[in-house]
Amino acid sequence: MSEVKLTASTRTEFGKGAARRIRRDSKVPGVLYGHGSDPLHLTLPGHDLLLALRTPNVLISLDIDGKTSELAIPKSVQRDPIKGFLEHVDLQLVQRGEKVNVEIFVHTEGELAPGGNLLEHVLNALPVEAEATHIPESVTVSVEGLAAGDSVLAKDIPLPSGTKLGVDGETVVLQVLAAQAEEPSEETAEGDEAAQA
Repeated sequence: MSEVKLTASTRTEFGKGAARRIRRDSKVPGVLYGHGSDPLHLTLPGHDLLLALRTPNVLISLDIDGKTSELAIPKSVQRDPIKGFLEHVDLQLVQRGEKVNVEIFVHTEGELAPGGNLLEHVLNALPVEAEATHIPESVTVSVEGLAAGDSVLAKDIPLPSGTKLGVDGETVVLQVLAAQAEEPSEETAEGDEAAQA
């Protein structure tokens, strides 16, 4: 798991106007919370944060005002729905050795059994419990040879050492659906009837 260092500063201005001013300076407003401490309102570097968030469940080492250093993971990220820029981020305070609940992406490899079947991701991300500094980015599952009606349960997914499932082992993560046969259109059916007459 990668650890990214970011320099942050505490902020004392709140509200939409203050948030707009922060974003105009290519920065992002955020909140750091956890461990029973009061939420800490921060201003974070926009571009560096955007790059860090490309890694799922990234561990962020925050240098706050040059005085304190904290570890955090992203919990909630708000983006502009049209332009996609970061509007706000919530960070959860973590400590080395601490267990955290996160979701990791499920990737698949291999080919389904012949027949044009469809693979449905019932869960795109798998809830797990992992040590804060060793959160896996994703898990890979083989779907080689699976046929219609087959499914992959949470307990069937190989997890890295030190990572535990955060859902019931019988939870369906992936399932294979039979290809839908196309029903003949009305025009084709009418043409067939005319040919028979």
